[in-house]
Amino acid sequence: MSAVPLPPLPPAPEEGYRPAGRSIADIVDQEHRQLLALLDQLTGPDATPQEGLAVLTAALSRHLSAEEQYLLPAARAALPTATERVDAEINADAGLLATLKELTEETLTEVTERVRRHVDGVGALVTELRTVATEEELIRLGNRLEIAEEAAPTRPHPGTPATPPWNRIVEPAVGVVDKVLDAVTGRPTYLADLPEPPRD
Repeated sequence: MSAVPLPPLPPAPEEGYRPAGRSIADIVDQEHRQLLALLDQLTGPDATPQEGLAVLTAALSRHLSAEEQYLLPAARAALPTATERVDAEINADAGLLATLKELTEETLTEVTERVRRHVDGVGALVTELRTVATEEELIRLGNRLEIAEEAAPTRPHPGTPATPPWNRIVEPAVGVVDKVLDAVTGRPTYLADLPEPPRD
């Protein structure tokens, strides 16, 4: 029995079943630390911007897409008083994606500020979600988030739908096109592609 109304998930096979995988809260917290570490690396004295900017763009695009598909709808369903904050995060994501679309060394400061605000706002929602959802629900959501990230776009598309069900249909389709472009151009898109991946 679910403790909170969450977005559609595959049914749990039986009472007491514990799914394998990581909690959505743990995944998001780790990704936030990695994004902040990458930003510190990119704005530091020994920055290697070009590769780093491409990876930051891809990592943030995937992260925001997956959060909008699963984390934010879960927070909206589980935390009735957080509706306005969820809406504000979706609007902030659109602004971040628009800035990310024009990412250069000159606009990196603005992106950094927006990412820090994102980490604070979404981090607070994650903390609250941990208190009302069961560990099993958080793990099942984590599994869906990781699948969504792998299918997500690697470039910012601020005009695509930001809420279910349409984002779960459109984003993977856009993601396929992005991945073809990445393969053709040899563009790095993962932290592991960097000469010195940031530590979380």
